[in-house]
Amino acid sequence: MTDEYKAISVNRWRLVLGGMSDKSLSFTGDNAEITKFQDMEKLLDYLYSRAQGDDVRDENNGQGGQGDDVRDENSRQGGQGGSVLNAAEWITKVRTLFPKQTAEVLERQALDKFNMTELLTDKKVLEEMKPDMDLLKTIIQLKHLMNGEVLQAAVKIAKQVADDIRQKLDMTIKRSLTGRLDKNTSSVMKCSANLDFKKTIRRNLKNYDKSSNQLILKDIYFSGRVKKHNKKRIIIAIDESGSMLGSVIYSAVMAQIISELPFAEVKLIIFDTSIVDLSDHADDPAQTIMSVQLGGGTDIAKALTYCESLIVTPRDTCVIVVTDLYEGGSEAQLMNVSKNIITSGAHLSFLTALDENADPAYDKATGQKLADMGAFVGGLTPDKLGDYIGKIFA
Repeated sequence: MTDEYKAISVNRWRLVLGGMSDKSLSFTGDNAEITKFQDMEKLLDYLYSRAQGDDVRDENNGQGGQGDDVRDENSRQGGQGGSVLNAAEWITKVRTLFPKQTAEVLERQALDKFNMTELLTDKKVLEEMKPDMDLLKTIIQLKHLMNGEVLQAAVKIAKQVADDIRQKLDMTIKRSLTGRLDKNTSSVMKCSANLDFKKTIRRNLKNYDKSSNQLILKDIYFSGRVKKHNKKRIIIAIDESGSMLGSVIYSAVMAQIISELPFAEVKLIIFDTSIVDLSDHADDPAQTIMSVQLGGGTDIAKALTYCESLIVTPRDTCVIVVTDLYEGGSEAQLMNVSKNIITSGAHLSFLTALDENADPAYDKATGQKLADMGAFVGGLTPDKLGDYIGKIFA
């Protein structure tokens, strides 16, 4: 083992063991290396001292105890300023000193394991964090702590995550929902699946270059889809309970995609024991996502009764309730209104999960009763939901 490799191993072990090992295992290297590792240790102490119930941000906690060694300036040979950190400084330094993958792990543990909610109540910190599903779920749970510029930054993240999901799903869902190809009409949806090869070749024959024996394609034509003359109403009711958080996000994006189809009219509501009609914002998933209020009970029957009032033409209506089926209201009323909707000729579905994994966790007894009645009950990935709705209205 080379001296350089040994020094790296010693320094890494020191980071693992923490400041309590200061007297028995010191950092090695030149002054710059020692300073760097000491700064890294401060960042880890700031986070992992919480596992022992110590809050190293509280200056009153720096008076003794091995768990508070991050405040013992006499045991340090250097470092970046004082040992008192705030969330913005912590996250900035973590990203500077640690590899990207390690920094992301530390950020996630800070939020999930050590409840460092201040990471999401500082605008600067929020803007520097990676926008993804996990961050958005945390934002939804903590948005009651946000206001002003911080809340605006959170909305921006919600929009970005929703846009990312939409880009992955948009073409697949629309292709599932818009029916078979219609060779008699042109399409503004320019994708390979809609490419009209025969028309493109026929219209470009005049551009054939004899010298190179190549057909020059100056104009490319895409086929349209069969027009559906009867407007289809798709009513989406989203249970905003915490267990459905991932499904809420995907449901909001699905509502946007479907609302853009010429034959579809989307009615969108979110519910717990109350109902909020967001139909006017069906094309804005960020608005839907940031309207979610976690906590409280769940009254599925009440929400479904409201959905029933939105049905105008039953056979052209699909009611989709995204819920884990743990009913806090009247189960008898839930069964009655479900039966009424099915009997009317409308299509009724209970999606117990709607996300990339579609791993359902729901009240199976209630689900079985509804399935026996004729409702669809189960978890679907978003692309499968597109296929399902497409088959209903085929």
